[in-house]
Amino acid sequence: MAEKEHQPLPYANGHGRSDAEAGAAAHDAREQRKKKRTKCFIYIALFVIFQLGVIAIFSVTVMKIRTPKFRIRSAHLTTFHAGTPGSPSFSGTVNAEFSVKNANFGRYKYRNTTVGFFYKGTPVGQVFVRDSRAGWRSTKKFRVVVDLNLANAQGNPQLASDLNAGVVQITSQARMAGRVELIFVMKKNKSTDMNCNMEIVTATQQIRNLVCK
Repeated sequence: MAEKEHQPLPYANGHGRSDAEAGAAAHDAREQRKKKRTKCFIYIALFVIFQLGVIAIFSVTVMKIRTPKFRIRSAHLTTFHAGTPGSPSFSGTVNAEFSVKNANFGRYKYRNTTVGFFYKGTPVGQVFVRDSRAGWRSTKKFRVVVDLNLANAQGNPQLASDLNAGVVQITSQARMAGRVELIFVMKKNKSTDMNCNMEIVTATQQIRNLVCK
């Protein structure tokens, strides 16, 4: 009987190991869940940053509305007559190529526009440009014929000096109004200014130094 009373319980240590193993398993499970949550938060944060980056790039490239450019690309004289310094006069016909450059991700619909030509601020000719459109990120080109007549500038003493030097400076100015239709979603009115300078060489009857700003 005494020996039976001093024998250890066969299941006491078994329960102790089971409780420890269960605790360790629960701890490992909690750690795994914590790691999964951390990874999930990281993935969400990276996805949000990526989306914000895409939106920012889209805003500064595709959705940014740029001002179209209205310019004279080239010009040459087809008819020409110049007076003398003693009797200053000037007339001629200019064949010019205009362009409307549209750098937007949407078409630019421009309205009827009048382009004026000037000598020292005095009007010497004008041309009418009909309304039309320039497509997505494209340049619309078209030709016009301009009749120049410096009769209104005969009283300008500079005209005789320029004819004597053989170089007559002409400027052209216009303001083209229109509307950009950005990928058929956003519409915004946008105007562009033309300001071009050119020199007519009377001896060769050529146009040189055509510069537009």
